[in-house]
Amino acid sequence: MRRTLSILAVLSVLLLAGCATKARSDALTTTLKAYGSTLRWGDFQSAAQFVDPKVRAAHPLTSLQLARFEQVRVSEYDDGAGPVPTGDFDVQQTVLISLVNIHTQSERSIVDHQTWHYDEQTKRWWLTSGLPDITRD
Repeated sequence: MRRTLSILAVLSVLLLAGCATKARSDALTTTLKAYGSTLRWGDFQSAAQFVDPKVRAAHPLTSLQLARFEQVRVSEYDDGAGPVPTGDFDVQQTVLISLVNIHTQSERSIVDHQTWHYDEQTKRWWLTSGLPDITRD
């Protein structure tokens, strides 16, 4: 009887952990799709809301950065490789972003190395690497 209770207790803990992992995974999928859509539409102001509030406070967007974002249009956002777990609450994703300068119509691509962290308190994934650096080649 005691052994059966022990097995049931262990199975219950594993089931609860599995549910938490599933919910975290679903939240990640939803967050990455929403962030990708926001960038595809070129809405960098809204995309900044995905950045961890601590990172935003430490590194607020400057007017120069905002002006640079307004000078480009996103023509491609390729997240084909998908996220790679780096820990229980962290993932990394590498994305190819193609940008068109609205003044010159020249296109170039950048590689954005994203780092995402899951905050257990808010039950939300936050981008800790910041918005893509569109000034590099």
